[in-house]
Amino acid sequence: MFGNFLYFIIVLLIYSTYQPPEKANLTAIETLSISFLLFLSFTYFTRYLFRNLENQIRVRKSPQLAQRFDALMTRQSIAAVMFFAIHIYALSLPRWMMDTLVLKSIPTLTALIFISLFLAYLIVIWFYAYRCHELLNDPAISRKEYIQSNISFSIPVILPWFLLSGIADIIDLLPFKLPKAVLSTPLGQSVYFLFFLTIAAITAPLVIQKFWGCRPLPPGFHRTQIETICKKANVPVADILRWPLFGGRMITAGVMGLVKKFRYILVTPALLQFLDPQELEAVIAHEIGHVKHRHLLFYLIFFAGYMLISFAGFDLLIYLLIYIEPLADFFTSIGLQQASVYSILISLFLILFFIAYFRFFFGFFMRNFERQADISVYELMDSAKPLISSLNKISIISGLAPDRPNWHHFSISERIGYLTKCEADPKWIHAHHRKVKISMALFLSGMILVGAAAYDLNFGSTGKRLNHHLYETVMMRNCGHVIQSYEKILIENPESPEILNNLAWILATSNTPECQNHEKALSLAKKAVELKQEAYILDTLAEAYFVNGFVQEALTTEKMALSLATENDRELYEKQIIKFQKAHVQ
Repeated sequence: MFGNFLYFIIVLLIYSTYQPPEKANLTAIETLSISFLLFLSFTYFTRYLFRNLENQIRVRKSPQLAQRFDALMTRQSIAAVMFFAIHIYALSLPRWMMDTLVLKSIPTLTALIFISLFLAYLIVIWFYAYRCHELLNDPAISRKEYIQSNISFSIPVILPWFLLSGIADIIDLLPFKLPKAVLSTPLGQSVYFLFFLTIAAITAPLVIQKFWGCRPLPPGFHRTQIETICKKANVPVADILRWPLFGGRMITAGVMGLVKKFRYILVTPALLQFLDPQELEAVIAHEIGHVKHRHLLFYLIFFAGYMLISFAGFDLLIYLLIYIEPLADFFTSIGLQQASVYSILISLFLILFFIAYFRFFFGFFMRNFERQADISVYELMDSAKPLISSLNKISIISGLAPDRPNWHHFSISERIGYLTKCEADPKWIHAHHRKVKISMALFLSGMILVGAAAYDLNFGSTGKRLNHHLYETVMMRNCGHVIQSYEKILIENPESPEILNNLAWILATSNTPECQNHEKALSLAKKAVELKQEAYILDTLAEAYFVNGFVQEALTTEKMALSLATENDRELYEKQIIKFQKAHVQ
C-alpha cells in the first residue's frame, strides 16, 4: 500500500513537467479515441491477468500465490503509470484542456482531472484484484469497501498536493506582484514547499483520520490498556482511534502526528480481536517507539532533503540537457516535438532520482526505524517475546510469507530473528541504536554539504565559474545549436534567471552574425534581472544595453553590478566600466 504513495507522486511529477507542444500531432477526436482504446486495453489485460490468478488460488491457496498477487498488483500499477505517461506525452491529452478559461486560470483543476484519470486506472486494478484478495484473506468486506479503502489510503498524498497547488493558483490570481515573484524562483518555490510541508505535517493527522473513517475507540478494556501504556511511556496522544482499514480486517496499528494535540494512535478491529493483552501492549510499545525516537520528524527532514538535493541539482540538470542534445535530437527524429522532448527528459531525470532517493535511500532508514521501534519494546517491557508472538500471528492469520521482502519493512522472519538475538544478548539493542544514530549523523552532515553546494551553485563563485566554463567550452563553438537548445529549455523553464542570462549573453556578445540578436538579448537580460539581482546578471544587462547603443544605461547598470561584486570579481566589472566610459566620451 505504501507503493501507492510512490505511484501518485511519480504521476504528479510526470504531469507537472509536461509542456504542451505548439502544434498537436492528432486532432481532439483522434486523441480521445486513442485514449479510450488505451484504457479499454488496460482494462481487458488487467481482467485477464487477475482472473487467471484467481483460478489458481481457487485450486490451492499458498504463500507463494499471495506473493504472486502482490507482484501482479505492483506490475499493473507500474503499467498504469506508463499508460498515464502515454496519455500525457505521446497523445498530449492535456493540451486540449488547457485553453479552457477556467482551467487555464486554475491549473490545479486540470491537474486534478488527470490525477483522476490515473486513479481510474488504479480502480480498474482494485476492481479485478478484489476476488484474489478475498480468496487469500477471507475478509468480510465488499468490493466497494475494498476499493474505498485503497482510495482513502492514497488521500494523504493527493490532499497536500491539492492544497499546495491550489493555494499557489490563488496567489497567482491575486493582484499582488511580490508573492508571484517569490513563487517564480526555485528558491521561493522550495521555501514555500517546506513551509507548507511543515504546517501539513503538524495538522494533517486531524484531516486524514476523518478521510480514513476513524472513530474514537469506545471506553473499555482495550482503550484503558492503551491509555495506560501511553501514560507509562509518557507519550500523550489526542485520541485512540478505531481504524476500519479494509473493513477492519487488516491486522495492523499505526501512529501519526508530530505534536500531542494532533497525535493519534490507530488500531484496527482485527488487531484487537486476535492479539492477547501482552501482544497488544507490545504492538503499542512499537508505535510509541516511533514517537520516542522522533521518526515522524525525521521523515519530514527526509522530504526536506529531497527538496534540497533537487534545488541543488536543478541547474546541473539544465547544463546536462545542453550536453546531451544528440539524445534530444533522436527523440525529435522519431516524431516527438521539441517541447515534449525536453519535458520527457526532465521528467525522466526527476523520476529516476525520486525512485532512487525514496525506494533505496529513504527505504533504508524506514526499515531501520521500524527495527528501532521493534527493540523499543524493551523500554516498556521486560521481554520482546509478546511482539515476536504477535508477528507470528500476523503472518499466519494474514497468510503472508514470513520471509517476503519489503522495501520499507524488514521481513517478518528478519524482524523475529533480530528480536531473538536481542533476547539472547542485549548488546544487539545498543548496536542498532548506535547504527541509527551514526546513519542519521551522516545524513545530516551530507545535507549540510548539499546545502552549501546548493548555495555555491546558485549564489557563489562555483556557479559563476560553471557558467563561464559552459560558455567557453560549449556555447561559442556552436552558438546556433546552443541558442536553439536554450530556447527549448526556456519553454520548460521560462522563469529561470540563469538560462535567461546565459542566452542573453550569447545573443549580445557572439561574433557570429546569425547568432546575434541585440534587441532580444536586452529583453531577456531585463527579465533575468527582475527575477534575480546578482552582479553577473547585471553585467549581462549592461552589455546588452551597450550593444544596443544605450551607453549611459550600460554604465549605470555596470556600476550596480560592481557594487554587488565580490572582491575577486571586481576587476572584471571595473574593466567593463572603463570600456563603457570610453564609449560614452566618444
